[in-house]
Formats: sequence, structure tokens, C-alpha cells
Amino acid sequence: MVFQDHKILFDRNVFDNVMLPLDIIGFDRRDAAKRVRAALDKVGLLTKEKTMPVRLSGGEQQRLCIARAVVHRPSLLLADEPSANLDRAYALDIMELFKSFHQVGVTVLISAHDETLMEDYGRRIIRLKEGQFAA
Repeated sequence: MVFQDHKILFDRNVFDNVMLPLDIIGFDRRDAAKRVRAALDKVGLLTKEKTMPVRLSGGEQQRLCIARAVVHRPSLLLADEPSANLDRAYALDIMELFKSFHQVGVTVLISAHDETLMEDYGRRIIRLKEGQFAA
């Protein structure tokens, strides 16, 4: 899950934030470190693995959250307003990341208010209005 408000642990560096889900499930530490670095590389943060999250831009913090969400190679990725509070360029980068995950078989479900962004990237768009499906 990628949360709108990030849910980053600011007392841990980038690497340790992404490592957390693997630590929780008891993943082998050496294999986990490889996965963390692969996830950070995928989102463009490999060179910032020792950086504290407070030193990252908003877009980089969102990428950190995405790396943490995909490090255990899920079959389903849920994202709540992943482009909120990002400029258009970063929003497009984030959507390209989700597209690349989808291309390798991950089901990606995104909630968003930015219809134009979703129309450019969504294969199937479901609109809600006042809690009901809308045309």
C-alpha cells in the first residue's frame, strides 16, 4: 500500500524504511538487503539509501513509499492519491513507475482526483460520485 500521507519513519534512513516490511516478516537479512537495493534502484533512490527522509523532496519521499510497498514483490499494489501534492513532472514519473509494475504483472489500483492523469495511464477507470459508481 502506498499512502497519501507517506507514513515514513523519520528516525530511520531510506534503506531502513524500505527494509522494515522484510524485517517484520522475518526475511533473511542478506537477501532482504538485495531486494531493498533493487527496489531503491527501481524508483531512482539507490544513491540516497543512507539519507534521512527529511532531506528528501516530496517526490523522493513518495518514491521511498513506493519502494517500501514493492520490496516484497506484491501481486497487488494499492495507492491512495500517489500524485497528490506533487508537481506534474513528478506525478508523471510516479505514474510511469506504476505502469512499469503493471507491465510485469502487478495489479495496480490507484485512487485519484486527477482525472486527466488517470485518463493518460488508466486501463480501466471506475468513477465514484457520492459513494456510487458514476458514468
